[in-house]
Amino acid sequence: MSQEKTYLELSEADGTSHKFYEVTIDGAELTVRYGRIGDTGQVKRSSFASAERARLEASRKVGEKVRKGYAPAVPGVRQKRSVSRRQIVSVRSTARRAPVLWRYDSGAPAFGIFVDRDGCLVGNERGVITALNHNAEVMQQYRLPDGVKCIVADDDWRYAGCDDGNVYDISGKVPRLAYRIADDIDIYWLDIHDGVLGVSDSGGGIASIDHEDEFLWRRQGNGSSGWMVRCDADAVHHGHSRGVTSYDWRTGREVWHQSTGAVLFGWQEPGTLYAGTATNQVARLSKDGRFERTYRCDAAVYSCATAADGEFVFAGDSHSSIYCFDSAGNRLWKLGTGCGSAYSMQYHDERLYLVTTTGALACVDASEAAIRAAEQGTVPDVVDVKAPPRMPAVPVSTTVEVVHDQDDGVLVECVEEGGRLRIHVLTPGFRRDWLVQFPKGIREPRARYLVSEVRESGRGGFYRAYGDIRRLRG
Repeated sequence: MSQEKTYLELSEADGTSHKFYEVTIDGAELTVRYGRIGDTGQVKRSSFASAERARLEASRKVGEKVRKGYAPAVPGVRQKRSVSRRQIVSVRSTARRAPVLWRYDSGAPAFGIFVDRDGCLVGNERGVITALNHNAEVMQQYRLPDGVKCIVADDDWRYAGCDDGNVYDISGKVPRLAYRIADDIDIYWLDIHDGVLGVSDSGGGIASIDHEDEFLWRRQGNGSSGWMVRCDADAVHHGHSRGVTSYDWRTGREVWHQSTGAVLFGWQEPGTLYAGTATNQVARLSKDGRFERTYRCDAAVYSCATAADGEFVFAGDSHSSIYCFDSAGNRLWKLGTGCGSAYSMQYHDERLYLVTTTGALACVDASEAAIRAAEQGTVPDVVDVKAPPRMPAVPVSTTVEVVHDQDDGVLVECVEEGGRLRIHVLTPGFRRDWLVQFPKGIREPRARYLVSEVRESGRGGFYRAYGDIRRLRG
């Protein structure tokens, strides 16, 4: 039996959409492929009792897309839309070299970094995320469909923003699609708190997106670009070309604005924001908008971070130098990285981790003894870390293990509501009316799944799936 294929595109002149949707019927098998034009896209396969049932489902899906403005097209005629990347040329530092303990060459310029007690994650412009432990051993690699913009944490979940316009959950064994961002948002940066995303775009826009990737609000910001987004329980803080603006996370109401100069990166502590700026300084702001202090560098600040509660403030500039200040604003030291300017940084347990313009993840010994020795010209030999040969990078997955018995875990079910696939808990003891935040790429109507854990969100009102996910057969 020959395949039946329908290919649709939606590409509007104002740039708000540029995506495709392809449906293929092969007997009783239905394959849907969708994504941004020019990309491979996501693939979802379903089996039906008969070829007729498969055709009916395909017709329903195509009809939905046509009603939304999609139209038949020829693949390959429209070209892939360009993605904004940060074009920065760093200058070699003239300062003494920092005590770099080890460095890992990720293979391309890198923005994404995350560090905790378990280890480090670095994501580069080729879409490769590498996980290393604190002994500098490469433990795992993941591959996303496009460049990694940033890596952020939300309680026990880890997410990566991607140039394909999506956000992926990288907390488990395989990456899974967690949020689909609107096609017209060219992600510059994002952050997340309790399942709610704050996303900035290349045009200076800012948006808040809920656990089902639906807009809570969206608005044009007070400036262009937007390399800083930090979210907390109360607000989405947006750093852009004119300073920092804070918005109510639920309504999008502007709470305050503070001029700082163009913001190139941002960090937050529980009551404080730190904005690295093109005016050669890190600005410290209270979360009610008061200007508190500046930390003066010798060039534009690409990145910043702090020790707990702001005891020390770190900065990386455009001349491949890194700085440390005390909380009062006194510069304690300035040293050169030896491997490019730091796009992003994070401090953990007396070590400063950097991802740089050269694509390196570097671990700097930031202890007082190591810094004093470095200022005198004595530094350790750098260990160049390599990934084990033939280590496969795990791609984004749209499949799950199928099991026959409901032996353990929480039982959830996928249902169609209002044209969207939603997840509800069936196991007793949970609220049946609450939705479950659940990977997008594996949802299938009427399917049931076993999840290791289902946790109530901090604000309440919905659950979040955590741990292994398996599909229950039948």
